[in-house]
Amino acid sequence: MIVDFHSHTYESDGTLSPQALADFMGERGVEIFSISDHDTLSAYGAFEPPAGARVVTGVEINTTYRDNEVHVLGYGVPLTPSPLHELVASNVTARRERVDRMVAQLRRAGYGITAEDVLREGEHAHALGRPHVAKALIRAGMVPDVDYAFRHLLRAGKPGYVPSAHVTPREAIDAIHSVGGIAVLAHPGRLKDRSMIPHLVELGVDGLEVFYPLHDAEDVAQFRDMANRLQLFMTAGADFHDIRYHTRGVGMNVDLEDIRPFLDRVA
Repeated sequence: MIVDFHSHTYESDGTLSPQALADFMGERGVEIFSISDHDTLSAYGAFEPPAGARVVTGVEINTTYRDNEVHVLGYGVPLTPSPLHELVASNVTARRERVDRMVAQLRRAGYGITAEDVLREGEHAHALGRPHVAKALIRAGMVPDVDYAFRHLLRAGKPGYVPSAHVTPREAIDAIHSVGGIAVLAHPGRLKDRSMIPHLVELGVDGLEVFYPLHDAEDVAQFRDMANRLQLFMTAGADFHDIRYHTRGVGMNVDLEDIRPFLDRVA
């Protein structure tokens, strides 16, 4: 079946409106999906799902752990005010402070963008991030594309890089659990150190995003085996942001039996 539990709108760092993304899910025949914007649930209430499609509420929480960014997906979470909303609000504040520091460093390095330039790129965004800084640099004609901006200016060791100061994985997991949600480790294959996964499970992670575009067959086999051994839910997501950079679009074709426990839990 075709599902997608990981996608982004312009409410965080994607480019499509919530309705346009929902329509895209319909065009691709996605049967069940989540919009999992970074540190905000604001897309919900701003779209009508395609006829016959099912929606599972979701959010992607950026966390900091062992000097790494670890992304935790929360599913089946409520849209009403809760401790989870308070936690993501603190991340949003930290994001804005980080953007201000990136802009200041870039200006000192000769890249004359302003915080206002970045805000214009995130006009609809509730959670600013490096992609918005990259887009401001592109609009100013200082870099050719987002990839160049990240490689040469916005990653560790480069003039515009500022370490993230997000909440911890435990804080994110506990907040998700406090509202009855499921905590899933996003794109485990992108972790710099996969040996941390068992410890994240000890902290309370309930599932792994086993099926992901950048996971090769060996990755999928490893994470499926890990999920089975540790009795974790398996999920799937394309992590769509922008058709220019995610040309395969939305939707992951997966075996129903692999994700049935997850679907049963969020039913």
